[in-house]
Amino acid sequence: MDFDGSELGGAPSGTYGDRVRLDPAEHDPRSGAASLCAAGPVVPVLLPGGVPAWLVTRHQAGRAVLADSRFVKDIGAWRAWRSGEVPRSWPLAPLLTVANMTTATAGDHTRLRAPLARAFTARRVERLRPRVRELAGELLDGLVSLAKDRPGEPADLRAGYAHPLPIQVICELFGVPDSRRARLRSLCGALFGPPSEPSGALATHRELRAALAGLLGEKRERPGDDLTSALVAPGPDALSGAELVDTLLLMIVAGHETTVNLLGNAVHALLTHPAQLALARSGQVPWSAVAEEALRWDPPVANFPFRYALCDVDVAGRTIRAGDPVMLSYTAFGRDPRQHGPGAERFDITRTPTRHLSFGHGIHHCLGAPLARLEAAVALPALFERFPELALHDPGQPPPRRPSLVFNGFAELPVVLAPRGGRRQPPRPRTGS
Repeated sequence: MDFDGSELGGAPSGTYGDRVRLDPAEHDPRSGAASLCAAGPVVPVLLPGGVPAWLVTRHQAGRAVLADSRFVKDIGAWRAWRSGEVPRSWPLAPLLTVANMTTATAGDHTRLRAPLARAFTARRVERLRPRVRELAGELLDGLVSLAKDRPGEPADLRAGYAHPLPIQVICELFGVPDSRRARLRSLCGALFGPPSEPSGALATHRELRAALAGLLGEKRERPGDDLTSALVAPGPDALSGAELVDTLLLMIVAGHETTVNLLGNAVHALLTHPAQLALARSGQVPWSAVAEEALRWDPPVANFPFRYALCDVDVAGRTIRAGDPVMLSYTAFGRDPRQHGPGAERFDITRTPTRHLSFGHGIHHCLGAPLARLEAAVALPALFERFPELALHDPGQPPPRRPSLVFNGFAELPVVLAPRGGRRQPPRPRTGS
């Protein structure tokens, strides 16, 4: 097969032969979730560059794959990668070749996860709550000033709140000094921005790795009370240099991007479902339920690559051959009526229990889940307390999504913080969440 991607052009997602073509430029990854789920539990797809794969679309099949040891994360098990059919310059390759726990299997996964699991404790995360409140308050103060100066005019809530809060929290948790934060934010934005040429994507990835290697060097010389210092501390199971860089890449870069999407997606869901927002603001439904329903209905990750079959495996009636790559569609999992009932397509914060796979399952369950939930529990009520009349700038025009096959979030989220001539609510201290 020709993997140069020229046959794909710029047309919208559709079929190519017997495969569904996945396009990272799709305006809304959710739009095809129901049709993908209806197409079957395991669907043959074609990825950018003409790379064939399997996409698991139903909750139970996804849970089964996540728990099945016959599917591994080692890229060496991918037949087309071993043979050279997929070039090393493929834009998704950096996600698949890093040396951290997302690409590790069995013993290696345990070894790579253990240092973070010890350092990333529930107690350490909970200690961050007052600081998350403080950071959220500072950002909201800035938005209050903006609303005062420009009443009724649009503001980008992603740029002013949903993005800076998680990156500041994760930088403080990992001890990233102020002098490094601006460049780190810039590189993260480039890495997850619009699709670029393979050479550009790889160059950004190399520069980001160099920046993280520099941070690790600083922490070896001057350790502090942060997770990066804990990772570089000598010990019997200390990680190698490349493993340390790739672990930071995972936790700082991917960790903050998913929380940005969680916050943005949750706010958009509430603003487009005012009755649901009223339930949360009145206290009839806890804000934790808002976060869980947003994770199900509009998850931060659209599709996650890859697991590779070690042998021929039957999954929900499909035979996945040894060496085949498998992706998991979290957007489709969340809309699966077999799991979530006939109203799966509805955003409903009263749904109980909220069962989703957006933080993974089994040994690959996300270590950062408690932090993401904490940030949502603080950030969402604080935002709507400060801006009770918050509204989308153009309710009839969906905000643009970031073009990504993997991540699911908005490129911007234009809102009106306070109506022109309206009364703004004064800042109020947070007393709980």
